[in-house]
Amino acid sequence: MTLQTLDKNPTIPEQRFLLPGHYTWEELETIETLTADAAGLRITYLDGCIEFMTLGEQHEMIKTILGFLLELYSCEIGINLIPVGSATRRAKEKSASFEPDESYYIGEKKENPDLAIEVNITSGSIDKLEKYKRFNITEVWFWENNQLYLYRLKNDNYEQINQSELFPDLDIKLLANCVLMPSIIDARKQFMQGITK
Repeated sequence: MTLQTLDKNPTIPEQRFLLPGHYTWEELETIETLTADAAGLRITYLDGCIEFMTLGEQHEMIKTILGFLLELYSCEIGINLIPVGSATRRAKEKSASFEPDESYYIGEKKENPDLAIEVNITSGSIDKLEKYKRFNITEVWFWENNQLYLYRLKNDNYEQINQSELFPDLDIKLLANCVLMPSIIDARKQFMQGITK
């Protein structure tokens, strides 16, 4: 094989695929075992539905920069934010298994994180909020179409909110704008200027 035949961009874009049919928890475990060596493959399970997702480069860049800026903000204003990344949330009795892109405890560790963040480059087919509700995650933020959409768990349902109640002084539009900047150095500088006004 010559260098000319190599793909110039070896990364693949984010892709989602809903597996046809209905699957038991035991069948999920078998599928997970069979796909254990598939790098960059994420599996979500909810009420018998299984969705596969590959993690593309754009997805990972947005997730990482968003997490970096949020952690920077927390350090700056003195909130003890405990990052637990994409740690799997899984319970057979809740009929759910998934990995948020980023998740955080605020103040101290609890039964479940206070905040979960999910980056959606392509639209998903499994109910995106139901899985979080089963684990009582206080706020869920979705990155979609270059914007952040925030949801707060109230009275056992999620309501869309414009401002985080966990971070009431955080300028969400500033955060989203900085995530989109091509330079992380410039993004950090603009973000810090915006939060210290």
